[in-house]
Amino acid sequence: MENIAFKAMIVTETADKQFIRTISDKHIIDLPEGQVLIKVRYSSLNYKDALSASGNKGVTRRYPHTPGIDAAGLVAESSDPAFNPGDQVLVTGYDLGMNTAGGYEEYIRVPAAWVVPLPAGLSLRESMIYGTAGFTAALSCYKLIKHGVTPDLGPVLVTGATGGVGSITVAILAQSGFEVAAVTTKIDQTPYLLQLGAKEVISVADADDQSGRPMLKPRWAGAVDTVGGNILATAIKTTRHHGTVTCCGNVTSAELHTSIYPFILNGISLVGIDSATTPMDHRLLVWNKLATDWKLNHLETITTELPGLEALDERIGLILQGKNRGRAIVKISE
Repeated sequence: MENIAFKAMIVTETADKQFIRTISDKHIIDLPEGQVLIKVRYSSLNYKDALSASGNKGVTRRYPHTPGIDAAGLVAESSDPAFNPGDQVLVTGYDLGMNTAGGYEEYIRVPAAWVVPLPAGLSLRESMIYGTAGFTAALSCYKLIKHGVTPDLGPVLVTGATGGVGSITVAILAQSGFEVAAVTTKIDQTPYLLQLGAKEVISVADADDQSGRPMLKPRWAGAVDTVGGNILATAIKTTRHHGTVTCCGNVTSAELHTSIYPFILNGISLVGIDSATTPMDHRLLVWNKLATDWKLNHLETITTELPGLEALDERIGLILQGKNRGRAIVKISE
């Protein structure tokens, strides 16, 4: 199969340090080493993909490069006995789409240790509606609940609620019986968030305390933060005694300025979420939750399907401008 040609998005750095995206031919022989060759049916668009596709060297060091941190499809070849041709599989996280050629092409080749068998109850398309964003959301909810946050303890705050991670988090928590307060810059998207199950929609101004006080009136049993910065600091200061805050993003800022008082006086736990290198046993557990208890009734509500690789350009622009809502998936092949 080494000479088979296929379509791929290729991001190239020009001589003047600019980056261009083209849809061009690649060959199987061009792919990196790995035990499993996968024919990709669907991929999705995440913030990290938009950065990689725009030449962000903090995400992708070497160009030319094919982005796409998510991929779902059929095994074409495997030297690992755990996988056979025709198996339905998905790959999210690890190095896919960062410095390893990713899902914005018709074939990927990856280590067998990265490959997740498609859980019963999910289609390949549905798995990419979740993708890294959905897996991160589910992992955040799982850690929140494991740390003792339950619906009877009070409302849970979700920041960046109209984004991919935020939208799915709102829906999972609401479907699980939690009262969810959703924070967004897009107050005009209130009907969307209420449809996902939010009980309250809060503007960023109300979730971004500028008083400088080390402690604030407790409001939340827990929080899932997707944006970082002072909004995360505010969530920590407004979480109730022995509550938990999870942290998985830095769209607003990678800086966190707070005091130790919420931790030593209110017993707050701050839990980091690293979905890229989650051990396989936890990875399988969370994916199975997404296929069963946490399979959402709102998947189509949050989804925009792009017809092919050529349609990614416009959506990449939207996500970098903070204008994206929900999840965008892209059909790569039949």
